[in-house]
Amino acid sequence: METDKVKQLIEAGLPGAKVEVTGDGRHFEALVISDAFEGKSLVQRHRMVMATVNDQIASDELHALSIKAKTPAEMD
Repeated sequence: METDKVKQLIEAGLPGAKVEVTGDGRHFEALVISDAFEGKSLVQRHRMVMATVNDQIASDELHALSIKAKTPAEMD
């Protein structure tokens, strides 16, 4: 799996999110910045992102995803 594909999946599942993905084909790191995270706990934010790649994780196409989920205000 390519980093661009992971990015596209997250962006499709969280419209309006800014997404940066790095990785080696099986292990990825994602920085996701979205207004949708406002008022959500860290666990809720991670679940939101993981839901966008659930099928790929279930099929083992995507082995591991490390997530940093922030609101735009937290990036300032």
